[in-house]
Amino acid sequence: MINIVKGKTGEVSFLHISEETSFQQPKPTVIFIHGFQSAKEHNLHYAYLLAEKGFRVILPDCIHHGDRDNNLSSVEMMQAFWEIVIQSINEIEIVKEYLIAEGLSEIDSIGVAGTSMGAIVTFGALKKYPWIRAAVSLMGCPYYQEFAKWQIEKVAKTGIVLPFNEAEIELFVGRLAGYDLSNHPEKMNERPLLCWHGSKDQEVPAGYVIEFVNEIKGYYKKKPENIKLMIDERAEHKVSREGVSATVQWFATHLKSRLVSSL
Repeated sequence: MINIVKGKTGEVSFLHISEETSFQQPKPTVIFIHGFQSAKEHNLHYAYLLAEKGFRVILPDCIHHGDRDNNLSSVEMMQAFWEIVIQSINEIEIVKEYLIAEGLSEIDSIGVAGTSMGAIVTFGALKKYPWIRAAVSLMGCPYYQEFAKWQIEKVAKTGIVLPFNEAEIELFVGRLAGYDLSNHPEKMNERPLLCWHGSKDQEVPAGYVIEFVNEIKGYYKKKPENIKLMIDERAEHKVSREGVSATVQWFATHLKSRLVSSL
């Protein structure tokens, strides 16, 4: 039986999913981050399938989402997008410390994944945290500065007037450099990374991740099997069943641990 338990560490609320008989035993763990204006519960299908494979899964709510909803308007949420991303990157460390302190995971057996905004968070986390063992990006973008500029242009085309002048925008985009994995791809250190994307995605264009994977392949000469790009030619901004299955299989292959005999 798969157990689903609500939990909280600091300000971070989360769902904790694991097989019942080994719920308190240390095992490989996936921290899975949801998308923009979504919530932790929306990724339970990933968690269930991973738990069946012997993983522990933590589904946190990002700030302004789910249990942490502050009733922001749509415009306020758009303006807070990168605040949410950066805070979520920082909160991954809080979740990791909780897992270690509770004896639920070991530092060498934790992976991170996410959809859309959660995948963008995943890329920033990969730059900041060398302890992440394996990762999956589903509809993400590692080019923080370029994507932020693209978002601003997209919003401007809708007629919405942002409360920032050009100098403030440049300053803001500049601050994202410290989280931009594309500036330091060597920080991947050949860690396993799967990127799935729909070619017809209008929310997070696939071109960014295609360019990134092509650029980073040179850093995987010793372990080419650790980097994989899947482009679904029919998909828009929604992960296909194939993408879900590939996510589970990626962690089953690359996030093994001596602690769990079932893997």
